[in-house]
Amino acid sequence: MNFNIQPLPSALDDKLKLKIDRKAKPLGSLGQLEKIAYRIGRIQQSLNPQLKKPTVIVVGGDHGICEEGVSPCPIEITWQQMINMGKGGAAIGMFSSFYGWDMLVVDAGANYDFKPEDNIIDAKVAHGTKNFLHEPAMTMEECEKAMKNGADIVEGIYEKGCNVVAFGEMGIGNTSPASIILSKIAGIAIEDCVGPGSGLDDEGVNKKKATLKQAMQNHQNVESPMDILATFGGLEIATIAGGMLKAAELKMLILNDGFIITSALLIAQALNKNVLDYVIFSHASGEQGHAYMLEHMNADPVLDLSLRLGEGTGAVIAYPVLQGAVEMINKMTSFDDVEVTDTTGKGIRILD
Repeated sequence: MNFNIQPLPSALDDKLKLKIDRKAKPLGSLGQLEKIAYRIGRIQQSLNPQLKKPTVIVVGGDHGICEEGVSPCPIEITWQQMINMGKGGAAIGMFSSFYGWDMLVVDAGANYDFKPEDNIIDAKVAHGTKNFLHEPAMTMEECEKAMKNGADIVEGIYEKGCNVVAFGEMGIGNTSPASIILSKIAGIAIEDCVGPGSGLDDEGVNKKKATLKQAMQNHQNVESPMDILATFGGLEIATIAGGMLKAAELKMLILNDGFIITSALLIAQALNKNVLDYVIFSHASGEQGHAYMLEHMNADPVLDLSLRLGEGTGAVIAYPVLQGAVEMINKMTSFDDVEVTDTTGKGIRILD
């Protein structure tokens, strides 16, 4: 899987900084909003950036590791909730409607066959992954197919005018592959990466840790990002990783979500570090391990609301802050527009 992702040029950096500094306000007084505006301007290489047709792609898949009791929830919830989402329900359906996002629900690997009226995009590679305690979750061919599906879906929304994309997920048990991806990519002990997921008690968390540690020992020679993804990952995670890489190749803004989505980003940035140039981190998840992910990528999230639902909800909720940043850089008056004493000077400062 090769993606031609260009690092962001620096040609506009000084002009963007100066435009933000010349707004009629004390230097830096809009804090992180100024950094967000600067980052969006760099991604779009524009002094007047625009956010167009924001789209959240919610990808679902099931996980064979659930056979080991790593989640307290029955796997049927995956397809049931996906149908709910396809009808505009669940938290992500409500928030997408409220904040003006388009939403696509994608079947990458649910253990269920959806009907046309369910309004779910068919990108199914298999009816769930295999149990990675005993064998690789996917073949390399399945992993690459899922990534290509994600890339194709993103290219489709880009061709319709979208330049802001977020990803969500639905998959009972998917905190398990996400935890192993974090451990393998960032070099953190698996015990520190594992949390309760959708509601395990202390005994359940300890069993989950032991199961994942054993799975890693059973596949101890797996080291490359693609091998990690194929051996431990979910079909939804692979689909999202491919979508992220394509979005960066197309110079779209990627508004990253929580723990599972960030595990896909860990894989994507390990394959091509330039993808991070196009990412804004929407929030700090309350899920165990997400703080390590953010630290590994030197991320500065927009919000911290103790969210840990997934589905892309954190990204959609954070979007109005990005809209405000774009309005500021485009429409806020500057010292050149009004008769206000300029106490800032014209010096250029570093925002990033």
